[in-house]
Amino acid sequence: MITDLRNRDLISDLDFSREEVETVLDVAWDLKKKRALGQPHAYLDNKTLGMLFFFSSTRTRSSFESGMAQLGGHAAFIESRTTQVSHGDTEKELGEILGRYFDGIAIRHVDWGIGNNYLNNVASASRVPVLNMQDEFYHPHQCLADIMTIQEKKGKDLRGKKIVVSWAYASSYLKPISVPQSLILQMPRFGLDVTLAHPPEFELMPEIMDQAREQAEKFDSKFEVVDDMEAGFEGADIVYAKSWGPLLTTRDQEEGKRIQDQYKDWITDARKMALADKDAIYMHPLPADRDVEVTSEVMDGPQSVVYDQAENRLHAQKAVMALTMR
Repeated sequence: MITDLRNRDLISDLDFSREEVETVLDVAWDLKKKRALGQPHAYLDNKTLGMLFFFSSTRTRSSFESGMAQLGGHAAFIESRTTQVSHGDTEKELGEILGRYFDGIAIRHVDWGIGNNYLNNVASASRVPVLNMQDEFYHPHQCLADIMTIQEKKGKDLRGKKIVVSWAYASSYLKPISVPQSLILQMPRFGLDVTLAHPPEFELMPEIMDQAREQAEKFDSKFEVVDDMEAGFEGADIVYAKSWGPLLTTRDQEEGKRIQDQYKDWITDARKMALADKDAIYMHPLPADRDVEVTSEVMDGPQSVVYDQAENRLHAQKAVMALTMR
């Protein structure tokens, strides 16, 4: 177990080694047990977390805020549009000042070409850890909850298990590519064979793809890409199907919507789930576009683990905060 993660930033999934991720998961399991037994675990007594949001989220705000309270601390919600952040405060100033007010800074900023750079600029000026609540490239805390959930359902020895990370159609908006990118970086490190399935226009960043292949080679797992949803589902032990925008093809909203609307048949339904292993689980970070992205039959069915997955956001994030903000 790696015992000293104090004051470490978590912005990219690869900021923590596999051994360090395993430490986070060990602590997360312990915190989940303590929560279930009602045992106090105020490891961050009198500590504070500043949460800066440029993009709203139900689960992210709720889980970080509740997690800090359960750890004995306090989380302050900062909305970018209603504060000086929207007209004056620079990343350097925020890193310097919020780093003196708080014991940790968490930021959610998914604007393309801006968010990740913003987080890194704040981190370079901050004396306290900066935690990524999602940017346009990565969603590391979601991915930690995902691997925790997979281990919960499939056991800790995942070698040879297949996860399909599939694009799915959604009608609501062009969603970030950070979730699938985090998944293909993290899952090979735990022995999972990764199949990435998406239409041609929905490619992920070339540098992330290269890193995913490197992780698969390093940890002796498989990584493949297919352009057919059904082919991706075949024999999968874990089905992780969600929408993301064609952001490497176009960032024009109308053109992106036109491209997206060509693939309405990319929906997770019972017929496609039947192509996977009979004990396959269905995962989604939520919110999902019901009966568009995934049918309610699958979402509410026995193979769905989406609510356990959402709960594990709380435990995984508490583990990161407890380890980095002590």
